[in-house]
Amino acid sequence: MFAALGRFTSRRPWFVIAAWLVIAVGVFVLAPSLETTQEESEFLPDHYESVQAVKLLEEKFPEINTTSAAQLVFQRADGAALTEDDQAEIIRIAEELGPKLGKKTFVQEVVTVGPDGQPSISEDGLVQNAFVALADGSTGFDTAAMDDAKAMRDDLADLTEGTDLEALTTGSVPQGLDSQESGEQALAIVGIATIVLIVGLLAIIFRSVIICLLPIVVVGIVSVVANGLIGWANEIFDLKADSSIETILVVVLYGIGTDYILFFLFRYRERMRHGADTKAAVVHALERAGEAIASAGGAVIVAFLALLLSSLGIFQAIGPALAIAVAVTLLAALTLVPAIVTVLGRALFWPSKKWREEPTGARFAKVGNSMGRRPGAFAAASGLLMAGLAVFAIGFSPSFDFNSSLPDDVESTKATEISNAHFSAGASELVPVVLSSENGTLEQGDLESFGGALAEATGVSQVYPPQPSGDGSTALFMMELSSSPTSDQALEDVKGPIRDAAHAAAPDGAQAFVSGTPGIFADLQAAMIRDYKVVFPVAGGLILLILMLLLRSLVAPWYLMAAVGLGFAATLGATVIVFQHLGGESGLIFMLPIYIYLFVTALGTDYNILMIARLREEAREGREPREAAAEALKHAGPTIAAAGVILAGTFASLMLSGNSLMMSMGFALSFGILIAAFVMSMFFTPALTALIGHAAWWPGHGDEKAPDADDQPEREAVKV
Repeated sequence: MFAALGRFTSRRPWFVIAAWLVIAVGVFVLAPSLETTQEESEFLPDHYESVQAVKLLEEKFPEINTTSAAQLVFQRADGAALTEDDQAEIIRIAEELGPKLGKKTFVQEVVTVGPDGQPSISEDGLVQNAFVALADGSTGFDTAAMDDAKAMRDDLADLTEGTDLEALTTGSVPQGLDSQESGEQALAIVGIATIVLIVGLLAIIFRSVIICLLPIVVVGIVSVVANGLIGWANEIFDLKADSSIETILVVVLYGIGTDYILFFLFRYRERMRHGADTKAAVVHALERAGEAIASAGGAVIVAFLALLLSSLGIFQAIGPALAIAVAVTLLAALTLVPAIVTVLGRALFWPSKKWREEPTGARFAKVGNSMGRRPGAFAAASGLLMAGLAVFAIGFSPSFDFNSSLPDDVESTKATEISNAHFSAGASELVPVVLSSENGTLEQGDLESFGGALAEATGVSQVYPPQPSGDGSTALFMMELSSSPTSDQALEDVKGPIRDAAHAAAPDGAQAFVSGTPGIFADLQAAMIRDYKVVFPVAGGLILLILMLLLRSLVAPWYLMAAVGLGFAATLGATVIVFQHLGGESGLIFMLPIYIYLFVTALGTDYNILMIARLREEAREGREPREAAAEALKHAGPTIAAAGVILAGTFASLMLSGNSLMMSMGFALSFGILIAAFVMSMFFTPALTALIGHAAWWPGHGDEKAPDADDQPEREAVKV
């Protein structure tokens, strides 16, 4: 099949190139833009308690908005205590700010008092807060809200001009704005770093100007098509992608795209060195590398599609998005790249002439020969290295606050730090508790009893008087926690003693629902644990099936998947060491294990496939298992090394974003790729295969010597 595809693309290269360009232009013109969200509650399905509480609030209390869209933090520029005149100025600013912004987007009203009706001034008198309630019908995470957040900051600067005050903004909408702007900056930094890295590494490997530009051109076309298709998918299926997806897509497209191009080019260059013409070399390269590329891409795609089984909207959107991106990249690697190479011919390698010289492969040959002689030692050393790191994965502590990854120098982070330094930990955001009766009205005595039980729960600092709904069937309690609503302690308190107390104190025929930020985080944690139990096994099972079909074996796929699982645990353990133990982070974003699992499992399988396919090829030429493993490392080692360095480098560029989420993800994925390439695929997998011998290929015996292996060895010079 791949030989036929190679013949088609090499005979009609201009047709293939033109088709890709037409499709790219059409998608660019017609497809919707890629929309993202940062509202954590949008990621949860309706059956979770925090989401049910929000729906009850919307239904029973349409006139009350418990969601703070923004927090305004006022202080004197000279650091002195606020005077009565300063407080009067703050009231004036709040009164004038609302009409300036209008109610058409996220602003409902601006208030300067707390739930008790008193001014929200810190005990030391240095800081006063004001709060902007979220307007009806607004999510606070759309484009209009971001624009209004910018306008609000400009208006505050104008309103405080000529006073002794300075005002900073934080809260969900300003944090969303800062996240969006830092994300755009991160996207630009990561994009530039990725391109520079790829061009530099390709220049070292091939010494060709055109090859350096090839991934840029191909991925540029692929990204237009992929982003358009993802936009359509999100729109049709109402998928909710978080803002990090755009940055991740850049890395995935360039990293994986360059990898697949390398898989093809190494085989193409190898055949050209033996005297084949351009078209024959393209056909041969696609025939030999095509199956590995397709299988590798298929493994990545099914792994990402397994995220459709997630209960979290963020993963349900990210999975198809990445699967679409990889599918388009895979199709381009099998059609567009061979077509471009056919058109360029030998000019592809310009200006270098080194491509004509057969490399000695001395380093990889030496290591390969050593591994062939002592496969047990290599398997044990590489396995113990991964196992040692994997132990630390047990210490992984998840964090559920997306805004905690904001850079330290943005305005919302500075405002939050000031507020936290002068107010009690739980004052920054009150947590709503909804008590709803299914049988009629709630009695006053029941409300008092419920409020008293809630106030005594561990982690609760204060409970404000209840607000009954118009029909009397529902009551809203606002409570202040003793810890910051975004902290791990608040999450533990809400999911444990607070919810337990609320559920137990609910009168007969009534239900209690605890929401707010810690309630959402608690539900995210429950959903994440559920997803680990579902997504991981399904993704692993699908990749295992692909390996069985590719290798025609029931033995090798099992230890290949075991190796990938060990690589995943080693990667997570190394990330815990670097960020939690050495970096002092209290936790890492909860999405990290799933990202590591999918990327390291899928991409690690890519390298395993490339190595095991070459090992099988060597065995089919009549070599014994240990000799075949040595030869496979000699010939596939340089390809895996080059691809691993480039892909790890592209993921490492995420660490330049200045965003802690992207930094931890960049380290984890780049380290995982290096483990997959240089430990697992290059040593652990071939060493195990050499030890197991012919039994590794049972029952298909795909390593058996081909009938014509002696007459037409794969590296025999081709007469043209």
